Amino acid sequence: MVKEPVRILIVGGGYVGLYTALRLQRKLKPELQRGDVEIVVISPDPYMTYQPFLPEATAGNISPRHVVVPLRRVLTECRILVGEAQSIDHAKRVATITTLADQETGRTEQITYDELVLAPGSIARTLPIPGLADHGIGFKTVEEAIGLRNHVIEQMDIASSTRDPAIRDAALTFVFVGGGYAGVEALGELEDMARYAARYYHNVKRDDMKWILVEATNRILPEVGEEMGKYAVTELRRRNIDVRMETRLESCADRIAVLSDGSRFPNRTVVWTAGVKPHPILAATDLPLNERGRLKCTPQLTVDGVTHAWAAGDAAAVPDLTAEEPGKETAPNAQHAVRQAKVLGDNIAHALRGEELETYAHKYVGSVASLGLHKGVAHIYGRKLKGYPAWFMHRAYHLSRVPTFNRKARVLAEWTLAGLFKREIVSLGSLEHPRAEFELAAGGKPSQDPKGSS
Repeated sequence: MVKEPVRILIVGGGYVGLYTALRLQRKLKPELQRGDVEIVVISPDPYMTYQPFLPEATAGNISPRHVVVPLRRVLTECRILVGEAQSIDHAKRVATITTLADQETGRTEQITYDELVLAPGSIARTLPIPGLADHGIGFKTVEEAIGLRNHVIEQMDIASSTRDPAIRDAALTFVFVGGGYAGVEALGELEDMARYAARYYHNVKRDDMKWILVEATNRILPEVGEEMGKYAVTELRRRNIDVRMETRLESCADRIAVLSDGSRFPNRTVVWTAGVKPHPILAATDLPLNERGRLKCTPQLTVDGVTHAWAAGDAAAVPDLTAEEPGKETAPNAQHAVRQAKVLGDNIAHALRGEELETYAHKYVGSVASLGLHKGVAHIYGRKLKGYPAWFMHRAYHLSRVPTFNRKARVLAEWTLAGLFKREIVSLGSLEHPRAEFELAAGGKPSQDPKGSS
């Protein structure tokens, strides 16, 4: 009889999925060469997005193709399936998946496995706000980053080509909801880019633009500490960015942003970055979840009370063994996800070989955040940095963390060239609808942009 290889199914191709597969390729190299082990990665995209670089890609400092890592090139010993898991029956070791081909036919497939790694990440947490689904723009994917850059430059083109004050004011009003990393960094980089681009418009000045940051709590960037958070607010306001804390977006219907303080802003741009929630696949499993919908995990990164199931990153509630207060969990951020993935890969290899598992314990070292070119805040190992040193630390840290030497070299080269030449301020609007012109020429109707871009 031919012995079937042990199949390790990794659901998700983000931080945890990619780094776990990389670690397994290295740790299980003999078993993979003998055919004793098979690693299958299912991901909705054939690449991993390094999300901390999305703001710089939006501002044009980095080419969008350099903030993603192609899974097939890096995971040469793995089988890559582009698709999504619909449900998982761990009791039977079966996952129901939908690949790209299945999406066209409406069918689903089932794949069996021996070891399961759940790393689907998270999705945007939205609220039932009137108009949000129709006009809001997210900021979690490289496609959204490209679309947002094109959209902002397009609004400047609209304002430059009209004499209607209502249209002009709405086009030059940009509302960002959420004062975390994504919202603040995206706003800081885009405002920096738009302010630079304004010099090339004869009738659009930097003071004509309104940039508004809406945060429901009393502080922004809580990860960098209260003092650095206050500095970030001061820095943004010094650039005439309207920072409104303890304020909520109540409606954006009819392209009018209505805030809880009574303010109303006609606009054409609402960027939603107000938090994330667990991926829906977690609720479609028979695995234990906590009250926030994340998988209950042990310090060894196994799913609590279940064998042959592992998890890390945003999907996992992992006990923080370094915390002073008992019961605290590790934060769902990239710093923990990358380190957890390495321990997770090692532990799966240990489990297959009958060895003792390792325990994950990492003390949070701090955070860095960019506020635009040459501006930033940082709180690392108890030291507080701001301005250029913090911005440099932000770039150095993330350059060291982006996967593969290939990507590191390309990003560094782009930063070097950006320091020698002027910014690119072109909008490639056709990227969102590449067939629009042909459809119109063929007598059809042009595609409508769901995000409100003209």
